[in-house]
Amino acid sequence: MIPWNEHAALTLAVTAAVFFLLWLVSLRLRDASIVDSWWGPGFALVALVSFLLTPGGARPRRLLVLALTATWGLRLGAHIFLRNAGQPEDARYQAMRRRWGDRFPLASLVTVFAFQAVILWIVSAPVQAAQRSAVPATLGAWDAAGIAVWAIGLFFEAVGDAQLARFRADPANAARVMDRGLWRYTRHPNYFGDACAWWGLWLVACAVPGGWATVFSPVLMTWLLRRVSGVPMLERGLAKRRPGYEEYVRRTSPFLPRPPRI
Repeated sequence: MIPWNEHAALTLAVTAAVFFLLWLVSLRLRDASIVDSWWGPGFALVALVSFLLTPGGARPRRLLVLALTATWGLRLGAHIFLRNAGQPEDARYQAMRRRWGDRFPLASLVTVFAFQAVILWIVSAPVQAAQRSAVPATLGAWDAAGIAVWAIGLFFEAVGDAQLARFRADPANAARVMDRGLWRYTRHPNYFGDACAWWGLWLVACAVPGGWATVFSPVLMTWLLRRVSGVPMLERGLAKRRPGYEEYVRRTSPFLPRPPRI
């Protein structure tokens, strides 16, 4: 098996190369939103590359990590792709395009594509680390705990996305706030599910020697979802666009599911 530094360098190079190609495509399409659809599949690619680079690792755990990461990542990528198909460029990138003007191509390369490539590679640390060790050779308690937490995350994410899609498909809900199903207990079941999925993958990594040290991965993912690019960015304009949203905020947890306040 190749040394860890070479393994990390190769996964970083593959990640950077794919994001660079996506950037070139985005210039052709004049749509930087395509980067969003690659977020999930990008992790699946890192998991696959790591699988190919670790023939000496415990095969059951390598297959488990690849399956969990690919299932989560490909589902998320397909959901975002289908949601964005036929739509104009996301408003966030349109605002950047107006702000940067002629400098937008280079600015998007650095602040959108390169930045996401680095974040994706950092967050993927448990996926890489869990596949490198030959011990333990069989799955155990840490792996079972990881699968359980990951499954909770996938449930919240997939079911929440499906519930929201059905709600939006009904024209009668155009100006209404989604507060049904899982959305009754958390304003962002999909983001909560994302975080759980990565805490689950980290728990699987804890099964191997030193795997616990990749805890920065789920911490970073949770922080981004809760404090940076997830909840705050999405909710910034919802109170203005959706009558009743402020009341929804007052009674509903922003992240961790819990019964609504009365």
